[in-house]
Amino acid sequence: MTVKRLYRAAATALFIAAGTYPSWAGNEVPVISRQITDFRIGFSETKFGSLEFLGGLEMVSSRALFGSLSAIRFRQDQKHFVVVLDTGQWLTGSIERDAKGRLSRLSGVEITPMKNRAGRSLEGKGYMDAEGLALDGDRILVSFEQAHRVDVYPDQGFEQSRAIATLPILIPRDMLSDNRGIETITVAPASSPLQGGVVIVSERGLDSEGNRIAAILNGPLKGLFSIKRDGSFDVTDGAFLPDGDLLLLERRFNMAEGIGMRLRRIKGADIGPGAVVAGDLLLEGNFNTQIDNMEGLDAFQAADGTTHIILVSDDNHSILQRNLMLEFRLDEGTRLIGASD
Repeated sequence: MTVKRLYRAAATALFIAAGTYPSWAGNEVPVISRQITDFRIGFSETKFGSLEFLGGLEMVSSRALFGSLSAIRFRQDQKHFVVVLDTGQWLTGSIERDAKGRLSRLSGVEITPMKNRAGRSLEGKGYMDAEGLALDGDRILVSFEQAHRVDVYPDQGFEQSRAIATLPILIPRDMLSDNRGIETITVAPASSPLQGGVVIVSERGLDSEGNRIAAILNGPLKGLFSIKRDGSFDVTDGAFLPDGDLLLLERRFNMAEGIGMRLRRIKGADIGPGAVVAGDLLLEGNFNTQIDNMEGLDAFQAADGTTHIILVSDDNHSILQRNLMLEFRLDEGTRLIGASD
């Protein structure tokens, strides 16, 4: 038994002892979840500036493919989701909630290999290093790094379908390094100035001024823009809020400074060809908070009209990292304080 399998076996035993059990029905991937109740470790406060922490999950599975969560998007029912893994797989399932409405576990989880335009499945990194995901009407858009591109899949039957098209990314390929490519792809609301435009943001592709390069791929404001770089954080995902503002997830992950995460909000009206945008800091986390290698983000409007934000982490299939899902509620009446102190 490998060290990784020993770790997963021990973690599974720990989660079962905690009283949370997976569903083993049919061909589902078994996922065991432990609830997270505090965002700041050792403290019970839930308010962090304009965000309220609603709870989270730490997740393990006996299936080796589970992990490496790169991007997540929720369906309109706010329960079912689609995830891409950077090892070249789709992961689908749904969230379950407890009596208080907090995340309690995942159900119906399935993992299927992604297919390229030739209909081939290539497991692992390289050509199928999926990093970003967007639901756009009757199609699903996936951004890849290393072999930098945005592929299009039909929403109906995407798990079995090959990619049916590839979108021009506008960003010059010499601005994108092999492992620092297009981490973010998201679609603006139709009612926003971008009128449903597809937006991509590079992880660390830089313009001539050292800012992160981004692009609007279609619509009336089609063109390149930049996001001001601040410190050693890289962009790992993004999602548009219902009002048209762009929410970006940023990640720091290095030995010198340790782990870090930030959420930044950029006004939708500021985004356009030639713009350099910075936005406002909503939240910052570090080793004092329940974060890991945070890579995926989605936002949706709940039944009560409030905006919920869900984040997921990429464990890189490492025994030292965790698969997390964290949920926050955005309070539009409160502004901008970090949570790392």
